[in-house]
Amino acid sequence: MRRGIRLLQISLLVAFPWEPSFSGETNQTYDRINLTASAESKVAQDTLIAILYARSTGANAESLAHEVNGTLQSALETLKKVPDVDYQTLNYQTQPTYQDQKVTGWSVQQSLRLESRNLEALAGVIGLLQKTLKVESIDYTISPLKLREAEDRLIGETLKGFAARADLVSKQLGRKRYRIVTLDVNTHGNVLQPLRANRAMSVEGSDAATLPVLLAGEQSVSVTVQGTIELQAE
Repeated sequence: MRRGIRLLQISLLVAFPWEPSFSGETNQTYDRINLTASAESKVAQDTLIAILYARSTGANAESLAHEVNGTLQSALETLKKVPDVDYQTLNYQTQPTYQDQKVTGWSVQQSLRLESRNLEALAGVIGLLQKTLKVESIDYTISPLKLREAEDRLIGETLKGFAARADLVSKQLGRKRYRIVTLDVNTHGNVLQPLRANRAMSVEGSDAATLPVLLAGEQSVSVTVQGTIELQAE
């Protein structure tokens, strides 16, 4: 895994004394420098999230609801037998269908969310469920534990880089010591990377052979440290 610290910006801010607004105030600062450092790493995505749904259309909303409920219940029974896959039902919708601005029927839909770090198990169960459900989306992400480990590692590297730059600036300006005035640590990463369902995947009755090749890939995780140091007088 390739990792590196990239310095994004070094700016020099020298504060001159100023006259206090009220008698007795001594809020004066000198020799303050703003520094920014960042580190970035590629992290393998280890979690797959799939959204599937059941939809029925017709003239009778009540019978359509029973049909969708039955389909979802059957899917949940299948999922109970599959280890390492978390699942939950999502939004339930009943909407009218129109023709010439008149209600001609109803559409009932409910979604099912699947999540797993066992990509093989989830791909297999998606293939089974495609016989009765349609695939809306498949997305990759990084599990919270793995993301936290990557961020902690990058925070350590970035802080070392920030300290090294602070030491360099201090020495170049003829000072041996500095103190940190402010320090902000920001992390960036873990967005969903979509693998959208192709047309064949949305056809009822399709089987596992229509599934795309699932390659999780990597995602960039970065940490930025911004801070202000104050050079100390000898």
